[in-house]
Amino acid sequence: MQKNNVIGFILIFLVLIGFSIFNQRREIKRQREIFIKDSLLRVEALTNPRIADSLRVADSLRNIRLGIKPVAQDTRSNEVSVANEVIDSSSVVAPTYRDSLLELSYTAAEETFTLENSKLKIDFTSKGAQIKQALLKQYFTHDSSSLYLIKDGYSDFSMVFFTDQRISTNNFNFTAHSQTDSSIVFRLSFSGGAYLDYVYTLPEDSYLLGLNIVTSGMESIIPKNVSQFELDWGLRISRFEKGYDNEKNYSTVSYKYPSDNSAENLGMRKNESSTNISTKLSWFAFQQQFFSAILMAENNFNSGNLSYKFYDKDNPDNDLFYCKAEMALDYLGGSSDNIPFYFYLGPNLYKELKSYNKGFEKIIPLGKHIIGWINRVVIINVFDFLRRFISNYGIIILIMTILIKLVLSPLTLKSYISNAKMKVLKPEIEKINAKYPRKEDALKKQQETMALYRKTGVSMMGGCLPMLLQIPILFAMFRFFPVSFELRQHSFLWASDLSGYDSVLNLPFNIPLYGNHVSLFALLMAISMYFYSKINLDQMPQNGQMAGMRGMQLYFMPIFMLVLCNNFSAGLSYYYMLSNLITIIQTWVIRRYFVDEEKLYQQLKSKASMNASKPAKKSKWRERMEQIMKEQERLQRERAKNK
Repeated sequence: MQKNNVIGFILIFLVLIGFSIFNQRREIKRQREIFIKDSLLRVEALTNPRIADSLRVADSLRNIRLGIKPVAQDTRSNEVSVANEVIDSSSVVAPTYRDSLLELSYTAAEETFTLENSKLKIDFTSKGAQIKQALLKQYFTHDSSSLYLIKDGYSDFSMVFFTDQRISTNNFNFTAHSQTDSSIVFRLSFSGGAYLDYVYTLPEDSYLLGLNIVTSGMESIIPKNVSQFELDWGLRISRFEKGYDNEKNYSTVSYKYPSDNSAENLGMRKNESSTNISTKLSWFAFQQQFFSAILMAENNFNSGNLSYKFYDKDNPDNDLFYCKAEMALDYLGGSSDNIPFYFYLGPNLYKELKSYNKGFEKIIPLGKHIIGWINRVVIINVFDFLRRFISNYGIIILIMTILIKLVLSPLTLKSYISNAKMKVLKPEIEKINAKYPRKEDALKKQQETMALYRKTGVSMMGGCLPMLLQIPILFAMFRFFPVSFELRQHSFLWASDLSGYDSVLNLPFNIPLYGNHVSLFALLMAISMYFYSKINLDQMPQNGQMAGMRGMQLYFMPIFMLVLCNNFSAGLSYYYMLSNLITIIQTWVIRRYFVDEEKLYQQLKSKASMNASKPAKKSKWRERMEQIMKEQERLQRERAKNK
């Protein structure tokens, strides 16, 4: 054998002996630490009956594994007798967890602890060191019951990771390591001195609950190839509002990516929905119409799955929907690690959510682009300003509607004058119609009509454009009122809650789409829309094409809005009703004091005479229209020739 080979074998032999000695010493050290920890627990058991009972059970189970038969001795304490009773039973099973301290936590009794400030009262359970129930002290449900955003037994929060077994923290009873007025530390101990801490902090006058998950010594428990934890949270949310459909329509699961300025959601008005998240996520929200439970990871979630499913309207527990999140988190390993989280448990108040500077306010569906800007910058600030001085929210909506109408009054005036011009030109239009009665002359009739409008300076779109500019405000109001927390549980006239539907008559049957009640605000809104449409259509010239549009606007739209708004926010129906009534008053004032139709007709005739002698300046749009008309006229001549 060569010398190099001999040296190689000797070195390998020495390495194996050294590694064996190292492992033996490490095992002796680990056993000594377990012995010390076990001794400390037994000392503590002298004053803590719960730990004493758990130790007796663990000892009994260990004796069974080792094959040691129970021996009753008079000189031993009552612990031996208890152990004997346990192991004498043939029903004793093997322990669930190999770690004796985990087995103690697994079999320990559940305890409850509380943190409280001026806004929240949160009860924690030692089972999983999680929130047991969360009471919002300043708010109530629609029937004046206490509002528990999280009810006892409705939440299941757990960290999942692997040691030599799958560990899910909701299976273990943590010990309360320390507690102050604003914080509490739960600890789950492992053999060898390792532990997992849940550190909860509840500041005064805040809906934000901090959670730090701290690991220590877990490098000897968790394998080195483990780089992630899993966080699972399932939450069942009860119904808090009167109208199930309205509450369901504005409840969902929302989430926000770290680099986005807006929040996404799983959709609204669905019975169930889910999505897989493959990139980092800043936070997710289990979002009811007016309240939310939000969980934010300071260092972001890596990926995960979000889902929700609504319960039936008549479910016996009066629950709304069930939300579920399964998220992945980085685990850095090492001797210690700190994973910070924040829970938001509170109302969907825009400025309250925004005050935390974490983008939580993005969950409120105020609309995007110009509609969202109108709500966030104008409507919310005006509303907040008015409620500093006025406590009646019905009066606030009235004043806000008047202010909006005053701002839009120049557009309303311009639209009315444009429609009035077209109305006074009706005799001239009728002359053109009489001049070209045949269908074959339709293009000539249209050309001459446009020439008349050009000479008199009347724009066919003059009455429409000002109205189109008002549409974003109408849509902004449609977005604002159903999610306006400020209106919640504020009454006005016969409406007990402006954020929900008002009902003056409950029907003994359900009408599809309409419901089983009659909303008086929705009914009055539909009536006001009918009269507003009638006045508006009377200002426009009538022709064959307008007949169908007249029926649509005069009858269909009021009925459609009546059905739509019967289950919507009473505040929204009230606003639309006020808007229609104020517009009717504006129209009367403009007609009475600003527009003289006879005088307007003479002005148009004079203008037509002046423009008749001037060469017409054709815009590019008009040139294109004339080319289209000429092409249509040519095609008509060819069709007539072929026939």
